[in-house]
Amino acid sequence: MPKDSSIKSVLIIGSGPIIIGQACEFDYSGSQASRSLKEEGIEVSLINSNPATIMTDKVTADHIYLLPLNTDSLIQILEERKIDAVLPTMGGQTALNLAKEADEMGIWKKYGVRIIGVNIAAIETTENRETFRQLMIDIGVGCCAF
Repeated sequence: MPKDSSIKSVLIIGSGPIIIGQACEFDYSGSQASRSLKEEGIEVSLINSNPATIMTDKVTADHIYLLPLNTDSLIQILEERKIDAVLPTMGGQTALNLAKEADEMGIWKKYGVRIIGVNIAAIETTENRETFRQLMIDIGVGCCAF
């Protein structure tokens, strides 16, 4: 996929609190996404409520926000920074839920922020087990009966 040169700044939503054996993959993927975006000359802002992650290391993103993962925090960041796009797929379920909530509230539209890496319809399809199962059947992918 070619680089979209209209994207100058991206907000990455982190996964929040992690426990041993859970969510470290989101921390790693988020930090790698941030590094890759920065290498492309894109300004990266990151929100995470957990300061004890590699994601929140000062070298990972241009702007780090240690704030609760909620819509009020997103609005605060969007009012402080000119964010072109949000990447919610690096923060697992927590980030996807927050992105969906922000979309339902019209936050992304109000601030002119595009969702990249996924779209809301895909989140909804994959969140609903029956809808996802039916999609797999429709495209010919075997799945377990229940």
